[in-house]
Amino acid sequence: MTTIHASRRATLAAIAAAAVCCMASPAAQAADSDTVTIMVGGINKIIYLPAKLAESLGYFKDEGLKVELQSQPAGVDAENQLIAGAVQGVVGFYDHTIDLQAKGKEIEAIAVFCKVPGEVELVSAKAAAAGFKSMADAKGKTLGVTGLGSSTEFLTRYLVDKQGVASKDYSLLPVGAGNSFIAGMKQDRIQAGMTTEPTVSQMLKTGDAQVLVDMRSEEGTKAALGGLYPAASLYVRNEWAASHKEQAAKLARAFGKTMQYISSHSAEEIAEKMPKDYYGNDKELYVAALKASLPMYTKDGKMPEGGPETVLKVLSAYKPNVKSAHIDLAKTYSNAYLSAK
Repeated sequence: MTTIHASRRATLAAIAAAAVCCMASPAAQAADSDTVTIMVGGINKIIYLPAKLAESLGYFKDEGLKVELQSQPAGVDAENQLIAGAVQGVVGFYDHTIDLQAKGKEIEAIAVFCKVPGEVELVSAKAAAAGFKSMADAKGKTLGVTGLGSSTEFLTRYLVDKQGVASKDYSLLPVGAGNSFIAGMKQDRIQAGMTTEPTVSQMLKTGDAQVLVDMRSEEGTKAALGGLYPAASLYVRNEWAASHKEQAAKLARAFGKTMQYISSHSAEEIAEKMPKDYYGNDKELYVAALKASLPMYTKDGKMPEGGPETVLKVLSAYKPNVKSAHIDLAKTYSNAYLSAK
């Protein structure tokens, strides 16, 4: 009996050990399998569409890469995962690279998807009817952002402060994106908020919201921010890119090809490559939202000239740590990986 019990204990120990191996962290699994894990700040947002499209088109496989895409509702959460080393890359807003450098962290964008934020400040129909007509009317209001510390917070604060409304005179509420954003506005927990396509088109179609500030186009972005504001991009830790030059170059090239595909195909053709759950029962609305968004994308994944300077100006306007820091913009992005062999 003793021998049987000993054998059983050994078997159980082996099973437990196997279970521990299976429960290894995603980062450990990624390291073991050479999988590159990329966290996306809301994978079904049209501004981040290139991530899923690159996968659907097989461009990662063409480069010999194994890529796992994960999703977080707010870019700031994805950023935290990157700093912790749990993921190798993030599809999020370029402005995080500048904000993080001011905090002593070196992050660089190695492929840029959008020349402009693609963000829209919507005001609820109820609040608009009550006189909320511009960001100057934000006093006493609650404004929705995806998350505190997110790019939507950066941009919202800048737009409100630019109108002379003090930060103590309005509130910010993290409401995420998509359905949670829509619910927040319908329930009047927020009177206005910043979001992207396809949520913008959904709310305009139902009449639940109106546009206050439109940063889906170059013209609208220049009017709001004073220049191009490169936004959605793939960013990685500088030290990871330096020690994984081949993988970084393959990722950049895959996204460069994706941006070329977007610039040479129609919204209908692109939508056909996306998962059906991205547009649900209203593919027509999704295509319309995508069509309205196509001008915001870069054609080659490269950083638009003058863009980093605009982002630095916006962040410096209300973030003391960025204003006081010596920001080296050359360390916040690189076009070199796009052409590396």
